[in-house]
Amino acid sequence: MNILVIASHADDEVLGCGGSIAQYVKDGHHVYVCIVTSAYTPDWSAEFITNRRREIEDAHRILQIKKTFLLDLPAAKLDTIPQKELNNALLDVVKEINPDVVLLPHGGDLNKDHRLVFEAGLVATRPLHGLRIQKILCYETVSETEWGRILGNFVPTYYVGISQEGLQVKLGAMKAYSSEMREYPHPRSLELLEALAKVRGSEAGVAVAEAFMLVRGVEHSNNT
Repeated sequence: MNILVIASHADDEVLGCGGSIAQYVKDGHHVYVCIVTSAYTPDWSAEFITNRRREIEDAHRILQIKKTFLLDLPAAKLDTIPQKELNNALLDVVKEINPDVVLLPHGGDLNKDHRLVFEAGLVATRPLHGLRIQKILCYETVSETEWGRILGNFVPTYYVGISQEGLQVKLGAMKAYSSEMREYPHPRSLELLEALAKVRGSEAGVAVAEAFMLVRGVEHSNNT
């Protein structure tokens, strides 16, 4: 299968579904990541921007990502981009990959970039253009999803059980994003990510897991 993870910002793909990515790769599937926004000067230093690109490369090497798409739209200013432009940018990626599974940020996240990417992702993954997407899932991004509950609760309806090895791959990829790491009890800490994986695993009856909301699921027969 081809699996496409769409992330508003670099590191969202690891926070939300790094363990699932590791599991998909282990099972022989191809995983692609599209990072929609990037840092830019003068809001961020040239040194930070260069380091962030290096972090992306390192994290995706650990995750064994098949291909990374960087759209380079302005982080924290995505609402200044015409919605049609964002829709079309994601549609181009979707059409190139023709994914079986698409993972999106949650539409009720606190960060507005996440909500805009969710909406554009729904447009880009409409059952048109010869696409045969089997599942569209929303992932939770710690420090965004749980802080935006008043905008729309994240209610898990789909779980991916991951191995301890897969969890360690996720934590290793997160370490590659060293500029985003924080000390516990901050949500972006290794301790929190491991604890959340255990909580989601308990909900699903397995040791560790990641939780998602199913947006759309389609079973295709050979004749449709």
